[in-house]
Amino acid sequence: MRKIVLAIDSFKGSLTSAEAEAAALEGIRRVYPQAEIVCIPIADGGEGMLEALSALRAQEVRLRVQGPLDEKVKARYLISSDGQTAYIEMASASGLPLVPENQRNPLLTTTRGTGELMRDALNRGCNHMVIGLGGSATNDGGMGMLSALGIRFLDRQGQELEGRGCDMEETDRIDTSFAHPALKTVRCTAACDVRNPFYGPEGAAYIFSPQKGASPDEVQQLDKGLRHLAELYRQTTGHDIATLPGAGAAGGLGGALAAFLNAALRPGISLLLEANGFRDKIKGADLIITGEGRADRQTTMGKVPAGVLNESRQTGIPVVLIAGQVADKEILRSAGFSQVYDTTPPDMPISTAMQKDVAQTNISRTIEDLLK
Repeated sequence: MRKIVLAIDSFKGSLTSAEAEAAALEGIRRVYPQAEIVCIPIADGGEGMLEALSALRAQEVRLRVQGPLDEKVKARYLISSDGQTAYIEMASASGLPLVPENQRNPLLTTTRGTGELMRDALNRGCNHMVIGLGGSATNDGGMGMLSALGIRFLDRQGQELEGRGCDMEETDRIDTSFAHPALKTVRCTAACDVRNPFYGPEGAAYIFSPQKGASPDEVQQLDKGLRHLAELYRQTTGHDIATLPGAGAAGGLGGALAAFLNAALRPGISLLLEANGFRDKIKGADLIITGEGRADRQTTMGKVPAGVLNESRQTGIPVVLIAGQVADKEILRSAGFSQVYDTTPPDMPISTAMQKDVAQTNISRTIEDLLK
C-alpha cells in the first residue's frame, strides 16, 4: 500500500485521538514502512474538538472565565489564521468534568463561561464562530451564555437573573438593548450531534439532565423552565426553537444559539472533517482506518466512524473500523465498513484493556494483523 489515512476518534477513558492514531501508525510501519500515512485527529464536536483542529495552525487564546458554578476556570479557544473564525469548545468552560461529582446540579450550573469566550472572540473581530456543544454540565437553556453577551433576563420585580437552570422559570422578560453589537452580523455554526428538541419527553431536561446530577423532581422543574424559556425566546426573536432538532443540545444551548445568533446546527463530525480538509487529504489513499472505543449499531447514527464513512463513500476507498469493543458486527459491515476489528483480545478484562499502554499495544497489534 502506498497511502493510508488514519481518522480515529478517542478511546474514551484510555486514549486521545492522536494517541490512538500514533499506535495505529506504529502497526502500519511494521508492515508498510515506506507508506505515506496521513493522520487526521478527529472528534465529534464535544470534548477533544480543539485537539482535532490542531492541524489548522490556529492561534490559541487562553482566558479565565466563569466555570459551571461560581469558580473561575482556565479555558481556551482557537482563532483561524485569517482572524475570522473562532473555534470554541463549550466543554472547556462549561463542561461536566469541571464540576465535582458531589456538586453536580443543573439547576445551579451556567453556560456563562462559554459566553465569555464568545464575547472575547467577538471583541477580537471574529465574524464566524464554530461552537462544539458536547460534554456540558448545564441545563440553563443558554441563559448564562446570552447573559455574558449582554442580553438581560429579568424577573417580575425587574431584577436581573444570573442565568442558571433555576432561573429559567423565574424569567419574566428578556432585554436585548445591551446585547453585543456584533450579534447582529456574526455567523454561527454549532457542532451538534444530538437531535433532541428543546423540551418535552425527548428534550434536554428529560434525556440529559439526570447524568448531570438532576433528581426526577428537578428534571420536571428544568423541563418546565425550558418550556417557559422557549416561548420567551419566540416572543423576543421570532424564532420558534421548541421542536428544532438539536435545540436541546448542551442543556438547551443549541436552541439559544439558533434563536439569538441564527446558528446552523450541524453534525459535529462533518464540521470537523470539513475544517480539517478531509476530502483533499484522502485523495489517492488505498485505505482509510477509523475507530472508537466501543462500536455497535449506535456507531452508524452520527458517530465519528459513520461520519468518516459517509465522507469517503463516493471515493471507493475502503474504510476499516477498529474499536476496543465491538458488537453488531454484521450491522456495521452492512453499513459500509469493509472490515470491522475488535482490538481487545477476548480473554482480556476490560479494566486491563483500558490501560493506556495496553490499549496502544492492542491497536498496534490489530493494525499489523489486518494489514498482513
